Amino acid sequence: MTTTSPAPPRMAVPRKPKRGRVAVVGTVVTAVVIAAHVVAWGATEVSFGALVDGWRGMAGFLGEAFPPDLSWTVLGPSLDAALVTLSIGLLGTTLSVPLSLVLALLAARGTAPARWVYQVARAVLSFLRAVPDVVFALVFVTAVGLGPFPGVLALICHNVGVMGKLWAEALEDADPGPSQALRSAGAGRLQVAAHALLPTVTPQLVGLLMYRFDVNVRSSLVLGLVGAGGIGFLINQSIKLFEFDEMLTHILVVLVLVVAVDRLSAAVRRRLGSAS
Repeated sequence: MTTTSPAPPRMAVPRKPKRGRVAVVGTVVTAVVIAAHVVAWGATEVSFGALVDGWRGMAGFLGEAFPPDLSWTVLGPSLDAALVTLSIGLLGTTLSVPLSLVLALLAARGTAPARWVYQVARAVLSFLRAVPDVVFALVFVTAVGLGPFPGVLALICHNVGVMGKLWAEALEDADPGPSQALRSAGAGRLQVAAHALLPTVTPQLVGLLMYRFDVNVRSSLVLGLVGAGGIGFLINQSIKLFEFDEMLTHILVVLVLVVAVDRLSAAVRRRLGSAS
C-alpha cells in the first residue's frame, strides 16, 4: 500500500498594486509639490531680474571689501573675538550636557519611568528645539545685558533641545541585549541605564556631542550679530561703519576658525567610529 504525502500548502501571492492607482497618487503628489513651490515663490518674492539689476551694488561692495585690512590693529581684535566665539560655542555645548542627558533618559521609551514622564520630556525638548537660539539670545540680552554670557545661555537652552532629542533617539536604537540581561537579573531602570545602556551608546553620544560643538561655534557667530559678543559683533559693527575691508578680515578669521573646528570634530568622530 503506497502512501501519498500531502501536497504542500500554496503560498499566498501578494497582489500587485494597480498601476492606475499608483499613477493617480504620483500625479497628486507631483501637483501638490509644484503648487507648494509656486506659493513659496510668490511668498518669498524671488526675482532674478532684481538680482541682475543689482550687480553694480554688489560690485561696489566687493570693490570696497578687497583687499582685506590685515593690519594688526584689525587682525588682533579679530583673533581675540574669534577666541571669545570659540569659548561661547564650547561652554554652550559642554554646560548643556547634564540636562541633555537627563532629558534624553526621560524621553527614551526604554528608560522613561512612566508614559506621562516620556510625553512631558518630549514636549520640553520640542519647545527648546523649536525656539531659535537667536530668540533665546535676544531674551537673555535684555535680561543680563550685552556680551558673551547671554550667548552662552542661549546656546545652552537651544542645544539641550537638539542634543536631548538626538541622544534619546540613540538610546532607543541601542542594542537591547545587555539591558534585557540586567533586567532579567533584577536590576532597576537606573542600574540598567548606567551599566548597560550608556556604555553601549557612549561612542554615538560623544560623536553627536562633537557634531553639536561644530554647529554651536558657527551659531555663536550669528549670536554676536544680536549683541551676544564674539567676532559676530565685530562683523556687525564693521558693516554699520561701512568698513568693509575690516569686515572681510573678520570673515576670513571666521573661515579659518570654522574649518579648524570642523576638522577637529570630524577627526574625533572618525576615531570613535573606528574604535566602536
